[in-house]
Amino acid sequence: MKKEVVISLGGSLIIPDEIDTNFLSKFKRVLDKHKRNWKFVVVCGGGSVARKYIKSLREINRSDYLQSMVGIAVTRLNARFMTYFFGKDANKGIPHDIKQVKGMLNKNDIIFCGALRYAPNQTSDSTAATIANHLRSQFINMTNVPGLYTKNPKEYKDAKFISRISWQAFNKRANAIKYKPGQHFVLDQHAAEIIMNNKIKTYILGQNLRNLDSLLSGKKFVGTTIEG
Repeated sequence: MKKEVVISLGGSLIIPDEIDTNFLSKFKRVLDKHKRNWKFVVVCGGGSVARKYIKSLREINRSDYLQSMVGIAVTRLNARFMTYFFGKDANKGIPHDIKQVKGMLNKNDIIFCGALRYAPNQTSDSTAATIANHLRSQFINMTNVPGLYTKNPKEYKDAKFISRISWQAFNKRANAIKYKPGQHFVLDQHAAEIIMNNKIKTYILGQNLRNLDSLLSGKKFVGTTIEG
């Protein structure tokens, strides 16, 4: 039996400025290497592209609902692009609900999706955590920093790396920040509650794909583990 894992792939890794073909090619090689033992659901984020749309709508005082909807549209575009990048049949599309996710995963080792539906105060991280809960799988969040820090390491040089943290402590950190569409924290507040309430073992990894390879191989890796 293959194990299942949900990966939340940050939009900042797909399109940091231009599409990062080199990173995505390496990502594909890692997943292809491990699909003998694993099945993957990759939930794509919206990243800077979504934030640009959201910023414009915010500037003209459009609602959080409309800001979130445009963000959802970008995550789905990124997911469709990733299916093409991996050479999948374009006519099969991407899943839009949990039932479709499970059905497609039964027939494929790797599937991609964006946010499945609108819900207030959520990002694609919540989608990924929800899917992990339904599948009873582990959850890997891949973002543009190596893991969780005491502060944003891109802004503060004295930020300290956190290699392991409890679900409760992580949830407290996440909810110390007020939610807004397009936010930058490593996991959104609702996702933090989902993994805590359902005791989902979660990993936060950066863009060095050796760590994803090592984690899937059961070897030592650099990243943050959230459990217990």
